[in-house]
Amino acid sequence: MSQLHKHLNFSWRNYLRILVHKYRLGLLGRGVYIDKSVEFMRFPRNIFIGDGVVVKEGARICSCNENAIIQIGSRTTVGYHTFIFASEKIEIGQDCLIAPFVYIVDSNHQIEKHQLINHQPNETSAIKIGNDVWIASNVTILKGVSIADGAVIAANSVLNHSVPAFEIWGGSPAKKIGERK
Repeated sequence: MSQLHKHLNFSWRNYLRILVHKYRLGLLGRGVYIDKSVEFMRFPRNIFIGDGVVVKEGARICSCNENAIIQIGSRTTVGYHTFIFASEKIEIGQDCLIAPFVYIVDSNHQIEKHQLINHQPNETSAIKIGNDVWIASNVTILKGVSIADGAVIAANSVLNHSVPAFEIWGGSPAKKIGERK
């Protein structure tokens, strides 16, 4: 059991939130902690959360259309005020740490010059995050990115390329800055 899980305070409010979301989501595993002000938006039946996941205050998890899927693996922590917005699919593995203020989005608006941007379709491409990944504060992960097992994404990074296993990436745009030892 992680240090975080040892110090979670499950109050009656947490159990009430679990009870409400258990019937709204596609899957809500055992021992999940959902903090106050968490929102599962638009198509919550397309959101699947594994056992022991922690979703901290202010997180927004949105399946943006009837076909968009979000999967969060067991024992993953979603930090304060993190946004996860799927128009196609976002898959997050087990035992991941997602720090506060992370933005994960699998779509982007087209920007043709002779048409209003808000009338143009989104381009989508799934995001896959492996197991044991650490995503530090204020990271933005863009469409089509795959992050392999054990990778680390440094704070304040914008990630628009896939990351191999156990590499450390940082910057804007992010690039390799090291490896886990």
